[in-house]
Amino acid sequence: MKFISAVVLSSLFILVACEKANLFTDEIIDIQEETAHLYTYSSDVIPGSYVVVFKNDFIDQEMSSRSVADTYEGRVAAVRDVTEKVLEENQVEKERITYAYGTAIKGFAANLNDDQVESLRRDNRIKYIEQDQIITVSMGGPPGGGGGGDPTQSTPWGITRVGGSADGTNAGTAWIIDSGIDMDHPDLNVDAGRSVSFLSGGGGNTEPEDKNGHGTHVAGTVAAIDNGIGVVGVAAGATVVAVRVLDRRGSGSTSGVIAGVDYVGANASNGDAANMSLGGGYYGALNDAVIAASSACPFVLAAGNESTNAETRSPASANGNNIYTISAMDSNDNWASFSNYGSPVDYCAPGVSVLSTYKDGGYATSNGTSMAAPHVCGIVLLGNVSSDGTVNGDPDGDPDPIAHR
Repeated sequence: MKFISAVVLSSLFILVACEKANLFTDEIIDIQEETAHLYTYSSDVIPGSYVVVFKNDFIDQEMSSRSVADTYEGRVAAVRDVTEKVLEENQVEKERITYAYGTAIKGFAANLNDDQVESLRRDNRIKYIEQDQIITVSMGGPPGGGGGGDPTQSTPWGITRVGGSADGTNAGTAWIIDSGIDMDHPDLNVDAGRSVSFLSGGGGNTEPEDKNGHGTHVAGTVAAIDNGIGVVGVAAGATVVAVRVLDRRGSGSTSGVIAGVDYVGANASNGDAANMSLGGGYYGALNDAVIAASSACPFVLAAGNESTNAETRSPASANGNNIYTISAMDSNDNWASFSNYGSPVDYCAPGVSVLSTYKDGGYATSNGTSMAAPHVCGIVLLGNVSSDGTVNGDPDGDPDPIAHR
């Protein structure tokens, strides 16, 4: 088995020694090779790109006046039609639209100049406008590759710590909002038909295939198959769907992430669960989208890896009865020093030296709250989340319960 070491963060490519990461920083250390590869997630604004949300009373009235098919596609088409009307009245070309959102939030993303933004801000049909952000997952050092699976199967320590693996073949679907999933990985049961990409406004690379590795790692912790090879996930063999919002470089946009959340909110069913092992600075539209979409299925969110209060991060700060924000610990139940903390956090889970599936049919060991969250996503697929003790050394003084099935 080939092990790839890595670290996870969030937006523009940054050199860890020189730049300040604004998002997640998950460091992965391969002890066998004594080398470290670093993924960095962080966020920065995208000049000229904005997310615009309509007021509820206006958009609800507009939708009710139209014959709208009760499908994801129908709602998106209806909101796009309304958007084109509003933009025309504000002398903005419809070609500037990059996304339309019809379920989790009702609004759109568009490329706008300063005058157009100000015109829309004065429009009493608009609830709020936020500047878009870049989200990038980059890896420092030589790129990781996927190695062949070991002929013998192992159970990662984190799976054991949260109560072990169970048969997930009759469980719901895990919606992985991330960099995609290795569609042909022998250790994953991927639903290609429902998998989708939201890169470049949906008009660019529409393949949900994971070219980065992060999303495949997340998917394996949730649901790697109990098939005698590689690893096994919490809800072994459960169906996973790739909702790709990051490209091969790990680069995407908050507007694209919201599109992914909107898609899940429209298509998820009772018994499903969504995982978001990504994040950035506080972003109201993203939080609003997650809160609304969680009425369709539970959302499991990584707390983030800046050693700061999760209240300042999105979507980690989104709160709701069907939302779980997850911090990270090591194999001794000790707090992971990188993990965010605070009142948004619901549970702690394994996030240090986590072995899972990886792109190109391989396997990798990674650290971060990105790795902790999918343990809980797997538990949610199997039933209710319980706890088994509390984490040692929680910096906020209120120890998080350790998730257990």
